[in-house]
Amino acid sequence: MNNRILQALRIRQFSFLLAAEFFSQIAMNVFNFALLIVVFSVANSNTAVSIVVLMFTLPSIIFGIFAGVLVDTWNKRNVLLLTNILRALVIFPLAFFHSNLLLIYLATFLVSLVTQFFIPAETPIIPKLVDKELLLPANALFSMGIYASLFIAYALSGPILVVFGKSNIFLFLTSCFLIAAFFTYLIKKEVAKKELSERRGENTLPDIMSEAKTAFSLISKTKNIYHALFSLALAQIIILSLAVVGPGYAEHVLNIKVEDFPLFFVTPAVVGIAIGAVIIGNYFHKHSKPNLTKFGLLVSGVAILLLPFGDKVESRNFVQVINNFLPHFLTINILHIMVVLAFVLGFASAFVFIPANTILQEETSDEVRGKIYGVLNSLVGAVSLIPVLIVGGLADVIGVKAVITDVGLVIIMIALIRILITDRG
Repeated sequence: MNNRILQALRIRQFSFLLAAEFFSQIAMNVFNFALLIVVFSVANSNTAVSIVVLMFTLPSIIFGIFAGVLVDTWNKRNVLLLTNILRALVIFPLAFFHSNLLLIYLATFLVSLVTQFFIPAETPIIPKLVDKELLLPANALFSMGIYASLFIAYALSGPILVVFGKSNIFLFLTSCFLIAAFFTYLIKKEVAKKELSERRGENTLPDIMSEAKTAFSLISKTKNIYHALFSLALAQIIILSLAVVGPGYAEHVLNIKVEDFPLFFVTPAVVGIAIGAVIIGNYFHKHSKPNLTKFGLLVSGVAILLLPFGDKVESRNFVQVINNFLPHFLTINILHIMVVLAFVLGFASAFVFIPANTILQEETSDEVRGKIYGVLNSLVGAVSLIPVLIVGGLADVIGVKAVITDVGLVIIMIALIRILITDRG
């Protein structure tokens, strides 16, 4: 079999990028999770934790587009190198001052600010490293790396904090960012990008408003681009919404410990993403990418819609009959049903993230690609305030089941509108 995933993986420069991305994402995600635990242990306050979330979110809203415009005029490999080093330098002092809330808030804001310049460089650099025909499998590998690191960070942030302690964990994170910087350093410099910088003038800043206008004009005139952006933004908002109601879902619907939820939900979701990525990268490179994203959104909506109703399935007569023939540890219950749905949700998410990112890379030139991802980052940052501020409170009022059901219905409705109306013909 002509395995396109392996073909992409054999590209040396792209492999360096994958390694750098893996360590960078591990560091960033463990930093996010560990900070919430550290801040709560220091302040014993949910408000203090909310401020951390706010410090993460604000830079994307304020600086996302601005960062994307600037990154488009710079060498993206150098941007990745510098941002990894800067984040290591910002986190390092927390090893000695992890009880100072003001310093933690400042470090959180600065790490998030630097990350706004990292994001418009990480994915847009892929077309510089791989040929166009391998973009889809390359994005599949890239997505697998991101979600594998997210899973590792989610599952191990608690144990890592226990092993290293509140001081040494920040030294561990500093090391991860520096390892990411090392692998980034191994990537060859982009000659074309250097030439572009020289044409613009080394000391000349771009006209931010004009460049942003160019990006918005391209988005509004290119159907595939704005649909891809919309799909990516919606998929990330879904993840945030589920993260907000996840603890309540675990406790009140599944009747399991909140600490066990990542194991039972995130693990099968990541496995689903990985399998979806392999299938897309090898077998769907000739299919319509917009159609793949619509399929992914529709299946995601159905999986989310069914999440609150696992107990209904468990109580069905045919399930009880099946359980009579199964060993006790294999008997079908609400937890097993949730695991299957989490796997399906992860599988469907791969059909959104991978084709949508590939569309953005194929439909944009190197001169505007960073700006497009800057717009995406600002859009997600702004809209993500909705689940952070509303979904949690709404779940307290109408219940977790109702909120998850409503989220599933909205996603299905959006997918059907795109399939039957907006994209028809």
